[in-house]
Amino acid sequence: MQKVALTLITAFVLFACRAEATSFKTAGKPDHSQWTALLQKYVASNGLVNYQGFISEKERLDAYTEELSANPPADNWSREEKLAYWINAYNAFTVKLIVDNYPVESIKDLNPTISLPTINTVWAKEWFKIGGEDFSLDRIEHKILRKEFDEPRIHFAVNCASISCPVLLNEAFVADKIDTQLSQQAKVFLNDKSRNVIKKDEAQLSKIFSWFGGDFTKGQTLVEFLNKYSNTKLAKDAKIKFLDYDWNLNDTK
Repeated sequence: MQKVALTLITAFVLFACRAEATSFKTAGKPDHSQWTALLQKYVASNGLVNYQGFISEKERLDAYTEELSANPPADNWSREEKLAYWINAYNAFTVKLIVDNYPVESIKDLNPTISLPTINTVWAKEWFKIGGEDFSLDRIEHKILRKEFDEPRIHFAVNCASISCPVLLNEAFVADKIDTQLSQQAKVFLNDKSRNVIKKDEAQLSKIFSWFGGDFTKGQTLVEFLNKYSNTKLAKDAKIKFLDYDWNLNDTK
């Protein structure tokens, strides 16, 4: 029994260490301009995605995701370079996931037959590699972006291929303007009445603000955060409600 327990503990420690590892030894940096070229070609101004267009250039999409896989962030990258990399990686691998399984009505259709929230879902599945390590979309979002960067605006930058998600920006995130890009995405999302309805005394908000509420209220109230980016300013005691989430595919068809 002691040997079994020791083996389990060792396996857990190795898994934990691997799950937290997000910095690699590498000299290369991916060329995000090829991702921008694809996004500008196949993402509409309203954020809907022409997945059939991506399918027609699948080799080009695969080349970009392969470049991401082979060139993970190194220790000497700036915070902005790392942040841009991980957001682009999340979005590109999400598009690839849909492209590889198209047609689907919803990304949730790709969940395992027996699906357990946060444990056994399409987001938790390790199906691609970065720096030689098995990765999942959840690992990028929760273990890296949310944990390491303390940047709530990432929730308006990563796209889960669904109607209620923040729109997919039609250009790659890049280090030299990522702060502007994140603020732009926050403003677009908050002022989009199909995703958030904000009035002075009441706000009907995306479920994102419920699921990740703690990310938006570090050192401030939710209302204070919202008022930074909303055209309509909320009163301090405004009532907050949350809208249903539409998981249908954000497809142009």
